[in-house]
Amino acid sequence: MLSAWNFLKRHRRKLLFLGAAAGGVYLLGKYAQKKIIEIQEREAAEYIAQARRQYHFESNQRTCNMTVLSMLPALRDALMQQLSSESLTGLLKSRPSNKLEIWEDLKIISFTRSIAAVYSTCMLVVLLRVQLNIIGGYIYLDNAAVGKNGLTILAPPEVQQQYLSSIQHLLGDGLTELITVVKRAVQKILGSVSLKHALSLLELEQTLKEVQKEVEQNQDSSSTERDSGRSPLCRFMMPNEENPLTTQACGLTEKDVITIKLLNETRDMVESPDFSTVLNSCLNKGFSRLLDNIAEFFRPTEHDLNQSNSMNSLSSVALPLAKIIPIVNGQIYSVCSEMPSHFVQDLLLMEQVKDFAANVYEAFSTPQQLEK
Repeated sequence: MLSAWNFLKRHRRKLLFLGAAAGGVYLLGKYAQKKIIEIQEREAAEYIAQARRQYHFESNQRTCNMTVLSMLPALRDALMQQLSSESLTGLLKSRPSNKLEIWEDLKIISFTRSIAAVYSTCMLVVLLRVQLNIIGGYIYLDNAAVGKNGLTILAPPEVQQQYLSSIQHLLGDGLTELITVVKRAVQKILGSVSLKHALSLLELEQTLKEVQKEVEQNQDSSSTERDSGRSPLCRFMMPNEENPLTTQACGLTEKDVITIKLLNETRDMVESPDFSTVLNSCLNKGFSRLLDNIAEFFRPTEHDLNQSNSMNSLSSVALPLAKIIPIVNGQIYSVCSEMPSHFVQDLLLMEQVKDFAANVYEAFSTPQQLEK
């Protein structure tokens, strides 16, 4: 016992040092363990938040698709009301004396109706993607309780309804203006073409491109606007004049102010080069699908098949314009179909549309948006 005591006395400094070191290692280990647990919990929380955000985004895209499909009947009715061909076809059945004049009117209306249907459907798809992902981002922030601690709710239900009702411009005044522009372009390109003139599918494609160029030449925009990448089609989706709410500066409620903010953010997105790029891609896809639908009626005869191979036979088939008119006239039922048609599915499933929607949602569903 005495020897042990002597040993402790001789080595007390070393033992104290070893004890302190052991205690320090123990405390350091506990601290490290605590930090690891905190990091793991933070990573788990971030993963859960990201998963919840991804789920909300995907749900929002399904809502976008369903909203587009639900609005197509209203768009189709508006087009058919302003461009009624049924009354003209009814007159033709009665063998009138001005038959040629009616056919000329039918030519302009049929092409105008189908071309305007492609434009307006593409615009509806992309514009709704912007609106519903902006509002979807704000709703996510509200649901994630980012807006608590006394902050104003970012997107109250009344604001959502008021904001989303702005799509009515595209179905109302915007559509009327679009029809006027398209009709003028169709009249210029096809007005002098005889009903007996035969067109191949390639020639019809070129004709549609000429009408597109005429519609999108953007005569009313300044060179600065053209250089900025702003689409000449913007005015059909959002009015150029200020929102009526902004003219009531004295009587604006808090919800009106939020709605104006959302509309201004939407205008910024619609006038961006990215929006223009995505819309142009949709239009290219839309007119390509329109031609595919029409191509089904350009079937080569047995004689054509015998004379050339199947690839060349399609391009060799030509139909008189009078026979093409009824084909073009009926395309509105395919373009503006509330049932998932190939035309609408092609647009909704485009990767560029999906990526653009994700970018919009990302921009408006981050907490940094609260700082603006």
